[in-house]
Amino acid sequence: MNILDKIVAQKKLEVIARKRIKSIDALSAEPFFTRGTYSVTDFLNDPNRTGIIAEFKRKSPSKGVINGTADVVHVTGAYAQHASAVSVLTDQDFFGGEPADLMAARVHAIPILRKDFMIDPYQVYEAKAMGADLILLIAACLSKVEVQSLAILAKSLGMEVLLEIHDDSELEHICEEVDLVGVNNRNLKNFEVSIQTSLNLINKIPSNKLAIAESGISDVNTIVTLRNAGFKGFLIGENFMKEADPSIAFADFVNQLKAK
Repeated sequence: MNILDKIVAQKKLEVIARKRIKSIDALSAEPFFTRGTYSVTDFLNDPNRTGIIAEFKRKSPSKGVINGTADVVHVTGAYAQHASAVSVLTDQDFFGGEPADLMAARVHAIPILRKDFMIDPYQVYEAKAMGADLILLIAACLSKVEVQSLAILAKSLGMEVLLEIHDDSELEHICEEVDLVGVNNRNLKNFEVSIQTSLNLINKIPSNKLAIAESGISDVNTIVTLRNAGFKGFLIGENFMKEADPSIAFADFVNQLKAK
């Protein structure tokens, strides 16, 4: 069993437990559920933004603890100044996140991605109740039918959808309801990273879907290369979070990018 299989197996148990604690009707009564959402598509098309989707992540299965002391409101507030969106991990067992992190980050006027392993419609309702504007669907752990069904639900709740793929075989998961297609340069089964994954797939992504490069981006020259190849957004997490103060690391990165 690879790490993705382990995460999905645990996620199934987690969802069962969470359903027992709070019903969909109760989620629908949460304050954030009726708020209007921000469009990540609009923010990515804003020339005054960097295209960066900056991630708040405490740990990962491959690296262990990345930053166990960073304050989510402070860090995401710094991200909100120049990023096109903020990604917040809500998986606790493998990434050290929790729904409260996303809800705390909601004080900022920027699109927020709920970064988790979405396998059940219940989680889409949860994302809306947390204050998310965007959900992540991972092709590697969903069928084509499941992707479309979850995407339709997300759209009905006013959220946008980022579909993550890893190779050619997952291109067929792209459907009309998906707004953005992300190419994860990190193989979720063995955690190897290669930017070439993005470069190999960019021309196979439909032109009407904004392309997002994910993982393994640690210098501005990589963003320039990916942008020239056709990518509109760049999801970056560990590069900032591994520093003592991710907000400073992010600001320095943005300054370097503006100088290009």
